[in-house]
Amino acid sequence: MNCVVSEKGQTTIPKVLRDKLGIGPGCVLDFTAVNGRLVAEKVLANDPVRKWVGTGHLPLGKSGDDYLRRVRER
Repeated sequence: MNCVVSEKGQTTIPKVLRDKLGIGPGCVLDFTAVNGRLVAEKVLANDPVRKWVGTGHLPLGKSGDDYLRRVRER
């Protein structure tokens, strides 16, 4: 499907794609350039993993691999 970009850099996502992907009013999209292509991903409002990222603490001087090795030995 083709879309035209306006002078302001705006375009309309075709309704067929919006319906198929669950994109509606207020939906936040994250745009990136990948190998010369524009890629848009929906940003999940309540990402269950994102709230935990960075909250864990490893013992000083230990890497993530060291910690996993120790935990898996049990």
